[in-house]
Amino acid sequence: MDDEDRIAVFLDYENLAIGARENLGGMDFDVRPISDALAERGRVVVRRAYADWSYFDEDRRMLTRSHVELIEMPQRMGASRKNAADIKMAVDAVELAFVRDYVSTFVVCTGDSDFTPLVHKLRELNKSVIGVGIRASTSALLPPACDEFLYYDDLEGIEQPGPVRPSARRSRQTPPPAEPEAPAAAEPPEAQDAQEARDLDALAVLVAQTMSGLERAGGQVTASTLKRTLVRKDPTFNEAAYGFRAFGELLRHLAERQVVELTEGPTKGDPGVLLPALDGQEEAFGLLRSVVQDLIDRNGRAGLSGLKNQIRRVRPAFSEKKLGYRSFLQFCRAADTNGTIRLEWDDDAEDHVLTIPAPS
Repeated sequence: MDDEDRIAVFLDYENLAIGARENLGGMDFDVRPISDALAERGRVVVRRAYADWSYFDEDRRMLTRSHVELIEMPQRMGASRKNAADIKMAVDAVELAFVRDYVSTFVVCTGDSDFTPLVHKLRELNKSVIGVGIRASTSALLPPACDEFLYYDDLEGIEQPGPVRPSARRSRQTPPPAEPEAPAAAEPPEAQDAQEARDLDALAVLVAQTMSGLERAGGQVTASTLKRTLVRKDPTFNEAAYGFRAFGELLRHLAERQVVELTEGPTKGDPGVLLPALDGQEEAFGLLRSVVQDLIDRNGRAGLSGLKNQIRRVRPAFSEKKLGYRSFLQFCRAADTNGTIRLEWDDDAEDHVLTIPAPS
């Protein structure tokens, strides 16, 4: 743990929340994809978000569940709420750089170029700086100033919706009413086996997503690095919950399913871990086509929403970014151009619909 980077995260929340709503199809901002991306880079020890929270009351629960400290910046007569929040965030970051010398990396989450001097000052103090912002609302001046810049749009777990009518959106605070609970009954063995299979499928996808992020960060990924990152993403993670006595046993099971590949590691008992790559774009398009055809055969239609998860049930290591595509939608559009599938927007379904073109 002593070799790990200690990370402090500062969120210009108004910039992020409004940027996501206006530029990402009306979607709500969620801090968890940022937390997952940072878990692959080090140990987050400080999380602070700055805003007048009377304007973002519904977001409080999501942030507090992610252990983010909410810094209140109420609007005052004759004062700019935005400037007050920006100044407070910059002062707190510089102060932390001086009084917590063990913090090696600062993450400045904003697209506002006003924070460029803060980035320069932190780097001058020998701190690494990672920026995070919404692509369309990020100033061109900010990314070059950082050691690394992550576009929120491209983070794992962000699936941008198509055009959404206001009536179709559902707030995080108003989940669908729960059905009345029936008395619990013992599940038959077949149902238990099916649930265990779904759990292992979800675990395979999680491992593949985490490996993809670690490989992008560079350097050899070992079993110990992978487990440490999984625990950062989910502190309750334990291979025993999936029926394995050790993490190495779990990795061998995933290797048999071709989710990962195991190689010789730097030390005995700590093997290297790799993602098995698809054999190029043609195989990826073929995988997409087969999954779309299967969905059409079973359900009569194949929508874009949830399609990536369906592909990962077949090939957990799938990642469009490893093929050079910025998003899953861009990958599907390339497959449409290639003639592998047809991609069209359906107003009634409020989703992109994929079909298999007829043979020419």
